[in-house]
Amino acid sequence: MLKSVFTKYISVFMLILLLSFLVLTSILTSLVTAYNADVKMNTMADAAYAVAGYLEYNFLYSDAETLEEYIEVYAPSSTPVINLISTTADDIVIGVVDADGRIIASGGNDPEETDGVAPRLLAGDVLPRSVIESLRSNGYINDKSTLGGHFDSEHCSYGLAIESKSGVFLGAVVASTVSDGMSELLEVMNKTVLMSTLWVMLAALVAVYFITERMVAPLRSMSRAAKLFADGKFDVRVPVTGSDEIAELAEAFNNMAKSLEKLDEMQRSFVANISHDLRTPMTTISGFIDGILSGAIPPEKQAHYLEVISSEVKRLSRLVSALLDVSRMQAGERKFTMTNFDVCELARQILISFEQKIESKQLDVCFTCDADRMEVLADRDSIHQVLYNICDNAIKFSNEGGKYEISLTEKDKKISVSVFNTGVGIPEEDLPHIFDRFYKSDKSRGLDKTGVGLGMYISRTIIEAHGEKIWVESSHGAWCRFTFTLPKAPARTAFGGRS
Repeated sequence: MLKSVFTKYISVFMLILLLSFLVLTSILTSLVTAYNADVKMNTMADAAYAVAGYLEYNFLYSDAETLEEYIEVYAPSSTPVINLISTTADDIVIGVVDADGRIIASGGNDPEETDGVAPRLLAGDVLPRSVIESLRSNGYINDKSTLGGHFDSEHCSYGLAIESKSGVFLGAVVASTVSDGMSELLEVMNKTVLMSTLWVMLAALVAVYFITERMVAPLRSMSRAAKLFADGKFDVRVPVTGSDEIAELAEAFNNMAKSLEKLDEMQRSFVANISHDLRTPMTTISGFIDGILSGAIPPEKQAHYLEVISSEVKRLSRLVSALLDVSRMQAGERKFTMTNFDVCELARQILISFEQKIESKQLDVCFTCDADRMEVLADRDSIHQVLYNICDNAIKFSNEGGKYEISLTEKDKKISVSVFNTGVGIPEEDLPHIFDRFYKSDKSRGLDKTGVGLGMYISRTIIEAHGEKIWVESSHGAWCRFTFTLPKAPARTAFGGRS
């Protein structure tokens, strides 16, 4: 798992980094190239303006008829044009051309030459007519390549026309440069970006490794624990570190393991209880039948023992019915038929059915209802099962001469049914588990010899299937109260229907 997750993370992360640096390099190269071209063009324009301005101004105050004549005859010997031209930037060459495009003066250095000083605009060379026509008509040219083919494609050039006072085209000043320094700069920049990329990717590799290791370690522990769960070892726990989503997952996994462990323990207890509850009545039934058949039990006592056998058979029937109920509920096969019925009358009938048990314990009984008739909308048989089970438990765990109370109250279109008894109560640590499957608070079976820990689970499932709630309150050694709610039936209309 580590290799798989790490490979995926590092592949995606490295790809993103690589693409980001490629885009960054492309953007930087474009920006630097464009900036360098603008700077070169501005430098050439400044140089051309300086030379052209000097020539144009001094030509106007001379008697020369042509620009070539001025340069050769009238230019002051102390400041020859060639000296002015030579003071421009080292990587720029400048030439002065006459009206026919012939170069009459040139200067400047070209770094493309091996000696670094030889001019590329040589006197006597002639620029293409298209260049001269462009200068004549526009007053300047901004050719970022070759001056109409005079230079190779690595050059960029600028030209500025020189005119007489009357506007006659006399010639032009042209400047050109190469970008060798730019290629060196780009090479250095690309190497720097490449080294930065390698270092960042190395740092990312280390960071992603530790991040994925931290993420995968709990998952690896969960995988090992899950394999142990498959072998029935539910006491394994996953270490929880930090407070992020992985820690929450590990904590949830531990909670699941705790629930599985508790469920396994309850199932073991259930198997033990059900084995006991099945074996005891079957042993009793088998023993008494054998006694009757063998004649060991005299005829005058057979009726009594047949009643015992009948009681044990009914006990087995109740046990099987509870197991079938749980099975149907878990499979979602139990259906509920919602009808309107008087829950007060149902409670009275159940109370009367426990008359003998109540008298045997001499309980002080109290039965209260907010109204003589309180109709609810529910499945009558299911609610009978719930209330019967709760009342039976209340009597079973009541103390001799204790208080036993059934009360029904109405509030906010809900009917609350409550069963209270004084007696042993329920320990505080057992309260959260009372409605769990196979759970018995009386683990010693001293008071509850017939239950298997399914009654309260079935009751909760039935009540929740009605969309209602059931809960328990207790003080250990003093009292206990079970309460559940039911929806009130719609009121009858004047025509006999329901509103």
